Amino acid sequence: MKLKELTSYIDSLVPLAFQESYDNSGLQIGNPDAEVNSALITLDVTNDVIDEAIDNKCDVIISHHPLIFSGIKKITGGNMTEQIAIKAIKNDIAIYSAHTNLDNFEQGVSRKMAEKLNLNNVKVLLPLKDKLLKLVTFIPEKSYENVRDAIFNAGAGVIGSYDQCGFAVHGTGSFRGGETSNPHVGEKGKIHFEKELRFETILYAHLKNKIIKALIDSHPYEEAAYDLYPLENDNIQHGTGCIGELSEPVSEHDFLKIVSDTFQAYGLRYSAMRGKNVKKVAVCGGSGGGLINFVISCNADAYITSEIKYHDFLAVDGKILLIDAGHYETEKFSSEIICDLIIKKFPKFAVRFSKTNLNPINYLYNGKK
Repeated sequence: MKLKELTSYIDSLVPLAFQESYDNSGLQIGNPDAEVNSALITLDVTNDVIDEAIDNKCDVIISHHPLIFSGIKKITGGNMTEQIAIKAIKNDIAIYSAHTNLDNFEQGVSRKMAEKLNLNNVKVLLPLKDKLLKLVTFIPEKSYENVRDAIFNAGAGVIGSYDQCGFAVHGTGSFRGGETSNPHVGEKGKIHFEKELRFETILYAHLKNKIIKALIDSHPYEEAAYDLYPLENDNIQHGTGCIGELSEPVSEHDFLKIVSDTFQAYGLRYSAMRGKNVKKVAVCGGSGGGLINFVISCNADAYITSEIKYHDFLAVDGKILLIDAGHYETEKFSSEIICDLIIKKFPKFAVRFSKTNLNPINYLYNGKK
C-alpha cells in the first residue's frame, strides 16, 4: 500500500491536532505516494534502528519520539539527527512519529500504563481543552435524515463512548432569493417560509472542514446556513495522564515492587513512604512532573511518572507516594499501542518491533550493571 494510506489512517485515529504546540508528530521523512510493505516500530530513531530497518527491509519506521523535534536549516551530517535523516533518505526509509498526540489519545501511553498495572475505573487525569465545537444548522424536514446522517458519518456527534449525538427542534425558516439565485424551494424575488429543523451537534475542531463539506454537499439548499461555536467543555475522552484504582489496597513496599516488575524499572526513585496502603493510582508516561500538585488534589495515593526533580520529592511532604520509574520505562509500551492500531486495520501488513536497546540511561545495581 502507499505510505499515505498508512499515515492517514493513524492520523485519523490519533489526530495530529491532539499534539502539544511544541511537538512535531506526523510524517517527517518520506514520499507519501511511495509503496510500503513493512514497518519497524520503535520508541526512538537512532543510527542502530536505521540499520535494523535496512537489515529487515522495512520501508517505514514508526516511532514515539520524533526524530526531527526542532527546526532544521541544513542537512550536512553535522549532528546525529542530520546523519540519521541522510541515511534514511538514501535507503528509501520513511519516518513517522506519534508523540504527544499518542500521549493525549484515549487509548494512549498513560492508558497503557494503567492497563499494565491492572487499574480499574480508569479516567483521563487532565482532559484536553479547546478542542470541541458546536455545529448548528437548519435543514428542511424532507432532507433532515439525509443531512444529519452525512454530518454524523463525517465524524460529528461523538461524546465519550457515544456517537450520533445531536438535538433537533422544529421551526419555520424564511428566505428570499436574489436575481442570481436558484432556490431549491420557493421563487426568487419572493419571501418563502419552509418547515425546517434546527439541528445541533458536537465535533472535534480538527474535523471541522470535513464535516462542513459533508453538510454542504448533502444539503438541498443553494446556500446552507450553519453556525460554529467554540466550546469550553473539557474533552473527557482524551487528555494527559490517567487515574484509576487497584482491585485491592497494597502496602507501599509491595506497590513499589509491582511498579518495578511491571515496567522493568530497576532504578526506581521514590519519595518517603507514608505508612499507608496504596489504592488510588495516577500515571503519566514521560515527563509528568508538572501534574504533581493536581494529582495530589485528586487524592491519589501514588503517582508514577518520570524526570521528577529533587525539590518535587521534597515538596510532596508525605502527601503522596511519588515514583519516578524512568522516561524510557514509562513510554516503551507505546510500540504496542501503535502495532495494535495498525494490524486492526491492515492485518496483512508486516509489522516488526525494534530489538535495538534504546534506553540511553544505564543503572548500577550493587556495584553491577
